[in-house]
Amino acid sequence: MQKSNHVEHPISDLIKNRKSTRAFSDRPVEADKINSLFEATRWAPSSTNEQPWAYIYATRDQDELWNKLFACLNEGNRIWAKDAPLLILSLARKHFSKFIGTNSYAMYDLGGANSFLSLQAVELGLQVRQMAGFHRQLAIEQLNIPDAYEVGVFIAVGYPGDPQALPEKLKVRENAPRERFLQHEFVMNHTF
Repeated sequence: MQKSNHVEHPISDLIKNRKSTRAFSDRPVEADKINSLFEATRWAPSSTNEQPWAYIYATRDQDELWNKLFACLNEGNRIWAKDAPLLILSLARKHFSKFIGTNSYAMYDLGGANSFLSLQAVELGLQVRQMAGFHRQLAIEQLNIPDAYEVGVFIAVGYPGDPQALPEKLKVRENAPRERFLQHEFVMNHTF
């Protein structure tokens, strides 16, 4: 499959400038910016306007909760996430609140809300890295997550830092150009 690191067609600067960084500055994320991140999620679209997302977050100065979140990450993410000034766990409510039954679109909606959070972060001069590498059962236990919620992804947020501070293997990946599949690899104007 063909990839390119060039933007082939015009897109928003927010999208162009978004990067899943691993290098974070030690500068704390201000409370008003944290509120803006979550305000962006409020305005994400969702099936029947259910807004099934929930978030648990901690800043680096909230040692107990930040460490509980951090402890859930796998070893490969802990190497760099130790410097993230803000850690977030995203969750989706499994059942509709207005109807009886399972909301089979909850995780899709959570992904949309997380995308809004990520783009708002870029607008604020921050960067985000979403992580699937974590211990799900440990997160459920450590954070007392009720069965009514599905665990989404962990999110590290902060101001961009110096990639040179990362271990060598990660430094190379951090400095590599962002590549994406070309549209013809995934967009069809015909049936399969």
